[in-house]
Amino acid sequence: MEEFDKRKRKTHAMAKITYVEHGGTEHTVEVASGLTVMEGARDNNIPGIEADCGGACACSTCHVYIHPDWVEKVPAKDDMEEDMLDFAFEPDPARSRLTCQIKVTDELDGLVVQMPEKQI
Repeated sequence: MEEFDKRKRKTHAMAKITYVEHGGTEHTVEVASGLTVMEGARDNNIPGIEADCGGACACSTCHVYIHPDWVEKVPAKDDMEEDMLDFAFEPDPARSRLTCQIKVTDELDGLVVQMPEKQI
């Protein structure tokens, strides 16, 4: 019976993500692996990420700048995300990302993202 109980209990790996508002206010929250960075913001009521399309990569309202220390550590952008970033407010070719396209993994524990002045 004890063996069954151990298997029944699921542990969800969590990564700490720091969201920095344009004005500098930081919000560090734990986000379950498998969710997106956008879902972590939405689920924790982080201001500055609107996510109007709900994560379908059909808008640019979850745009952030990846902290320079993390740019090389996040998975590369695909063509669809690259196209949507053209609609973002002041995109940075090296640092801009859509948070709906970044899946949280153990490797992203400690990720820091900075919000733009506004979302379009």
